[in-house]
Amino acid sequence: MRFLMLSSALTGLIRAACLVALTLVLPAFAAQAFEVEDRRRFGPAAGEASAEILRVLSTTDTDLLAPLVESFLRTRPTVVVDYVSVSSSELMRAVVEEGPAFDLAVSSALDLQTKLANDGYTRAHSPAGRLKIPDWAVWRDHVFAFSQEPASIVLSPAAFDGLEMPRSRQALMSLLRRYPNRFRGRIGTYDVEKSGLGYLFATQDLRTSESFWRMMEIFGSLDLRLYCCSGEMIEAVSRGELAIAYNVLGSYARARDDLAERIEIVDPQDYTNMMLRTAVVLRGAERPDLAGAFIDHLLRAAWGNGRDPDYPFPRYATAETNPTAALRPIQMGPGLLVFLDRLKRARFLEEWRSTVLQK
Repeated sequence: MRFLMLSSALTGLIRAACLVALTLVLPAFAAQAFEVEDRRRFGPAAGEASAEILRVLSTTDTDLLAPLVESFLRTRPTVVVDYVSVSSSELMRAVVEEGPAFDLAVSSALDLQTKLANDGYTRAHSPAGRLKIPDWAVWRDHVFAFSQEPASIVLSPAAFDGLEMPRSRQALMSLLRRYPNRFRGRIGTYDVEKSGLGYLFATQDLRTSESFWRMMEIFGSLDLRLYCCSGEMIEAVSRGELAIAYNVLGSYARARDDLAERIEIVDPQDYTNMMLRTAVVLRGAERPDLAGAFIDHLLRAAWGNGRDPDYPFPRYATAETNPTAALRPIQMGPGLLVFLDRLKRARFLEEWRSTVLQK
């Protein structure tokens, strides 16, 4: 499937350790118990009394969305964006348990965003203008998708020297059965007990594939290694520590131009789940107008006719344009809440532990 690659300039931004223009690192939260990974300020200098503040709580790496934040502010010289980066589970804790004053939540965990909307923690928004958004990219005027990102398999070419690269799950399982010692201790995936996105990908696999538990059993028998996030798995493959990283965010892997010779990215031919990165206006938003305007900005970049140079994600053909594609956007709606049920989640995690943690 053809897609538009990230520019080298933007890729540099993604890898940058910090932003030196338009941002300022702020102190960590003192009053809240949720864990903050990063917090930065975009816009006028700190302390300007006239500034309008948009508070964003996000699971998306700050560097990745920074260009879109900056382009949003170009026509709003008095607006400040206070951008707080957290994990998906910490985002839920911040909104549900602690209720700090954020205006907008951006997350890769579509199921958790849907739960926030379903449980009354968000408010409706009507996008401005005549922007045509795919029907599957909006749920009840509360949850808005602004990217499609594949759950990919990242492979080490060196580890597969002399072997054919697997392009499907069945091919991968067959290879692991034939060469178990070659790949023992060199397979990685998300720790689904800790990663909201990893849990979403795993439960979507279960709903889609009859061989999900068989594949997890094979992984577990080969001393599966567990990770918190895609970035760590990508780095581990590039260093040769892993031969296979399963269910990695393909957008993050493709952004790593510096690793292009050391990793190979496969979108499985049997099916590839497409994560939808979404934004919601929070119920307690102090600036719902700014939150809605920022969502409109994200939607225009994602679904507008022109190519926004600040948009950091590849664009893929949708079901409307290519109904036979193996790329399957995860469907929004109450079906995502099934595996968030406490008992259902507990049963899934119990079986997952017994299958992959074979000690």
